[in-house]
This record gives sequence, structure tokens and C-alpha cells, in this order.
Amino acid sequence: MEKLPKLTIPVIAGIILLIILVAKSSVTIDSGHAGVLYRTFNNGVVTDQPPLDEGFHIIAPWNRVFVYEVRQQELSEKMQVLSSNGLEIKLDASAWYQPIYSDVAKLHQEKGEDYLQRVIQPAIRSAARSVVGRYTPEQLYSTKRDAIQEEIFEETKKILDKQYVQLNEILVRDVTLPPTIKDAIERKLRQEQESLEYEFRLVTADKEAQKVRIEAQGKADANKILSASLTDKILQDKGIDATLELAKSPNAKVVVVGSGESGLPLILGDN
Repeated sequence: MEKLPKLTIPVIAGIILLIILVAKSSVTIDSGHAGVLYRTFNNGVVTDQPPLDEGFHIIAPWNRVFVYEVRQQELSEKMQVLSSNGLEIKLDASAWYQPIYSDVAKLHQEKGEDYLQRVIQPAIRSAARSVVGRYTPEQLYSTKRDAIQEEIFEETKKILDKQYVQLNEILVRDVTLPPTIKDAIERKLRQEQESLEYEFRLVTADKEAQKVRIEAQGKADANKILSASLTDKILQDKGIDATLELAKSPNAKVVVVGSGESGLPLILGDN
């Protein structure tokens, strides 16, 4: 019984040491993350094997694991760039990006954990300066926002090619012009709109006048044709037909054929 404490102390010490070793030798990778294994005594970063995936892993206590988030992430950038005529434009944009899972070890080895500042931010800023510099403030304000968004995306993607980062989208949230330039553009746009409205009213009035002229000309042509076709004989026949119809009226009493003007029938009533 006296020897029991002497045996128990080494056992307890061994258990404690084992726990410490397990704690030092284990790593847990959270969801949406990947682990890059660094072997202290064997060539450093392991690039010839897949990264450590989600879950619990046991590693040698002298090795290290660097954890990277491989889900889509967002970078917000507010930049000051120059237009084609040298005016300062403020651009508010966002980039959606994520490390390429299979290349996360190479990303760590060549770019490091601060790859966002080393690679992505410079790429976006360079592309934004290049693209915005092609357009005037008026184009940026009105018609070219979608175009510059797409062009910035394409140019940034080219820069990030082979940088172990996947660019998913560039979103241009706002383009801010100098106040004096913005006011001048808005005045010009209002004037153009008013001019278009005035032109529309003129065109509408002209079309309406043309319609009236066409209708009047049509009536004149019809009357001219009708006048040319109505001979004295036709008029007499029409008059006879009309007189005979009137004779059927209960108010008509006597019809004298050939006694009216131009030989038309004459109707004598009660009066």
C-alpha cells in the first residue's frame, strides 16, 4: 500500500504528458476551411497532397497547420480614379472571391496569409484605373456603369489568373462625380429630354395636319369624280326615282309627269 503512491505519480504524469501531446498533435478544421500542413523537418509546406479538409486531424507535434477560409468572401473597395479627361471619380465596388481549394497550399507558400492585400486589392485597383480611364464622366454617369463593371471584372480576372484565387464577381455599387460635373450633366440631360419632348410634339402636330390634309384631299377628289360622272340624263333619272318615291307618301295627291323643271315630274299636294 505504501508503494501505490509511488506507482500512481508516474502514471498520472504519463497521462498528463499524453494529453499534452495529443493537444499539441491535433487540429480541427472548421466548415468552409482547409488546412495547409507545414512539416518542420521535411521540406516545409506540403504541396503534393490535398489540403486537410474539415474535421479532426492528428499531426506530429513539431509540425504546423495553417487554416484558410475557402468559402466565397467579399472585399469592399472605395477608390479614387481618373476619367478620360483627367477628372477625379470615386468608385465604390465589391469583389466576390475565394481561394482555389486544391491550390491553397501553393497560395500559402507563394503569397502568404495576407494574399488579400498582396494580390487581390492591387489587382482590383489596377483594373479600375485602367477601365475608368477610358470613359468620360458623362458616360460613367449615364450609360456605361454596366459596361465598366464587366470590364473591371474581366481585367481583374486576367491579373489574378494563376494566382491561386478564383474571382466570382465584381459589383460596382456607386460612381460619384465631382458635384459641379454632376450638376452640369443633369442640366444637359434635362435639356435633351425637353428637346426630345418638343420634337415629339412637333412631329405629332405635323402628322395630325397631314392627316387632315389627306382627308380633305380625299373628299375633294371624291366630289370631283362625282361631279364629272353626274350627267343631265343621270340627274333626270335620279330625280324621277326620287319623285316617284315621294309620290308614295300619303301627303302627295297628284303627280303630273314631265311638268317640272328639266322635264321632272311635278307633285301637287293638298295645298
